[in-house]
Amino acid sequence: MQTGVLRVLRATAASWWRHKELRRTGQTGQAQRLERETVLRDLGYLKQAATLPNAHVICGEGGTFIHLGWTTVSTLAPIERFPLATLAVARGTPFIDIRPVTDVIAFANFPRVTRDGSIDPEPCGPGWSVSLTTYIDRVEALGARIANDPRPRQST
Repeated sequence: MQTGVLRVLRATAASWWRHKELRRTGQTGQAQRLERETVLRDLGYLKQAATLPNAHVICGEGGTFIHLGWTTVSTLAPIERFPLATLAVARGTPFIDIRPVTDVIAFANFPRVTRDGSIDPEPCGPGWSVSLTTYIDRVEALGARIANDPRPRQST
């Protein structure tokens, strides 16, 4: 693991208000233990983001979400204030920025990205799912920006 990644995760964990409060009240050992647990948990999320085929980061007006199959890590902040998501994207996780999307009704009716790699045989109705590449095709048509695009490059 790169030392820069660990440095960011440690700084983020140490900045949490609860950990700061424990240090302020002299409970340094407990603060260090919780920070270590937080860093290990976040390293696990980064590993999942790098290995799961449908893992992706999505950022909209409602916040930033790291989708890891059956697990989602989120914050109300934009990606610029979510170091874990920024690290995941920097390490190659696909990033879908939906902040430029203006047709929220069309976006609200989108399917979800499949969690386990299976595709619904009947692509319609509430709760249906599609592959990450199909999802990106659709959301890009609405104006979303894509980074670390997992779709195969097509030569023209």
